[in-house]
Amino acid sequence: MYRYDEFDARFVRDRVTQFRDQVERRIGGDLSEEEFRPLRLMNGLYLQLHAYMLRVAVPYGTMSASQVRQLAHIADTYDKGYGHFTTRQNIQFNWPKLSDVPDILDDLADVEMHAIQTSGNCIRNTTADQWAGVAADELEDPRPYAELVRQWSSLHPEFSFLPRKFKIAVTGAPRDRAAIAFHDIGLRVKKNEAGETGFEVLVGGGMGRTPIIAANVRGWLPKNELLSYLEAIMRVYNLHGRRDNKYKARIKILVHELGAEEFTRQVEAEYANIDQPVVVPPAEELARIADYFSPPGYEELPADDPVYTKHLATDPAFASWNETSVVEHKVPGYAIVNISLKPVGGIPGDATSEQMRTIADLAERYSLNEIRATHEQNLVLPNVRKQDIHDVWLILAECGLASANLGKVTDIISCPGLDYCGLATARSIPVSQAISKRLGAPERQNQIGDMKIKISGCINACGHHHAGHIGILGLEKRGQEFYQITLGGSADENASIGEIVGPGFSGEQVPEAVETIIDTYIGLRNEGETFLEAYRRVGPEPFKEAVYAAH
Repeated sequence: MYRYDEFDARFVRDRVTQFRDQVERRIGGDLSEEEFRPLRLMNGLYLQLHAYMLRVAVPYGTMSASQVRQLAHIADTYDKGYGHFTTRQNIQFNWPKLSDVPDILDDLADVEMHAIQTSGNCIRNTTADQWAGVAADELEDPRPYAELVRQWSSLHPEFSFLPRKFKIAVTGAPRDRAAIAFHDIGLRVKKNEAGETGFEVLVGGGMGRTPIIAANVRGWLPKNELLSYLEAIMRVYNLHGRRDNKYKARIKILVHELGAEEFTRQVEAEYANIDQPVVVPPAEELARIADYFSPPGYEELPADDPVYTKHLATDPAFASWNETSVVEHKVPGYAIVNISLKPVGGIPGDATSEQMRTIADLAERYSLNEIRATHEQNLVLPNVRKQDIHDVWLILAECGLASANLGKVTDIISCPGLDYCGLATARSIPVSQAISKRLGAPERQNQIGDMKIKISGCINACGHHHAGHIGILGLEKRGQEFYQITLGGSADENASIGEIVGPGFSGEQVPEAVETIIDTYIGLRNEGETFLEAYRRVGPEPFKEAVYAAH
């Protein structure tokens, strides 16, 4: 995992000192809210409905035990004893006092964390596959390149004030677990015909009021040319991106209006004119970054562990949890343990300070000191010996973190919605809780199988509803909350945007409508067919007929 060098440490501390002065001036009345707003956004601080919200960066989702313990300390000391993990692999604190924020940033700096690039019109925190470096299907660990992008973008003078926020995601596997097709730039590690490893480059994806799947602008890019090509993309965007209309300012609108072919032509022309040494990092710097992501000290273990196998055979509750939560590791004798932050009826993505400390202890004892945050608002212990998995499960169960529901109907992605967010037009959390309770019985979840429900409380789509098998969008109509349902979305390598089924529903009607859609699927599916497969086979009509006949 990456560690700060001297520049990183000084840069973060200097930013904290600068912001402390800005906060004092705001509290003292020397800065108006209008003057303070761009300054606080540069440091991840939002003003929401009831309080300030601080969004902490977790680059490519990777954290150490000491970092998670510090997040628990911040939750207890400055907030209400919990944090909220987001769809950007970050964590948010929803109740800090403005006067405390510089102290929080100082505490974060003590463990090499910060809140820079989590807000504002800049290149945001780079995200990645949550199983990067350990997935059995991975071609290459993408995290060194995600870190390279982070360093390149953090203080880049040309891209510090873009037309709009900008998001980059990277994955090292053919299976897309980072939703790269819905990012401004998506990067996938792949091999060319000569067997050389490089990147497939996607540009212009996004959700919000205009959901678009990214265009493939480069089928293969040599790894050492990554920053040069990103520089070319950003220059074209910075030159032509709209600054007169924030609804048309994202790069997806530029790609759509120019057309993918013309956009690619302009990027390639800019790329050909770039002075390469300016943006090609020295080989020793690449080696330095890559060294931080070298495999940890794995033991030589047999692929099958008899203790693990015995527990699977004799403990049905453990076996059920294992089926949804444990994934094959690239190193024999190890496994990837995924932790659900979605207990039935709970708030998706929330973790208490006690739970954070438990996870930190587990990481230190059982996972080679590493934790990952996922874009689906869950957590991962990426390096657990198979012989230890049962012990890990027992400890998770003690603190309410052993829900056997990952990938199932109650593993719901939800934004904070109108309970917190000043932009929201409807509540998200109560709707997710109601659906979870209605469909949360274990046998019901098993009957339904693979299912991704995603809920957003406004058109900005922070809950990724466009990419949900069942997507739910909360809106306001004549002073009342109502909810639009979409079907058939997906964020994987076969990305698709959900289709609206028809008129919206009240919040009270949504759980029943969702259950009707699910029962319709169960009634028409072929043996072994997932919801998404069935929907793509039969189309929306059977679902529309069923859900509106019932209402």
